[in-house]
Amino acid sequence: MDFSSLCFEKAGIHQAQAISDMINLTYRGTIGWTTEAAIIQGDRTNRQEIEAAMMNPGGYFFVVNRRFAPAACIYIAAEKDRAYIGFFSVHPTLQGQGFGSYMLEQAEKFARDSLHAHTFVLFVISQRPELIAFYQRRGYRGTGRVEVFPSYLGVPKITGLTIEYFEKSALLC
Repeated sequence: MDFSSLCFEKAGIHQAQAISDMINLTYRGTIGWTTEAAIIQGDRTNRQEIEAAMMNPGGYFFVVNRRFAPAACIYIAAEKDRAYIGFFSVHPTLQGQGFGSYMLEQAEKFARDSLHAHTFVLFVISQRPELIAFYQRRGYRGTGRVEVFPSYLGVPKITGLTIEYFEKSALLC
């Protein structure tokens, strides 16, 4: 797909509900390879959480819009020389077309060039090998830090869910 016509832009507060809806559809819906519906129930986020992230002075929420609705989104929070990546989502009907790679590359470029981040950090549910493989193919490596699945991400349908942290050096971009 040709991404040259897409606009990776800062999300507006007026988009918070649409972004929340897309993230919930992406992670808790029934289609797309990123769904977690088999292992987690409940919403992944809500409008208030998205608005709070948008209002974080060190946070940057980006979207790519198609047909007046978010096609993909990603959040970057700067902390010293690190950029924490979260709320990364591609609408399920657009997955597998390169949107995810495009969004991640654009977020890393922004974090490196504008925030002077040396390291990108994110976490993934440990029981999601296909998602872990996606990040590994893009240069992310496990840090060894594993934590119990946090309750704010939803209600586990299986026992023993954990999250695992991954990092990537900005020098690899």
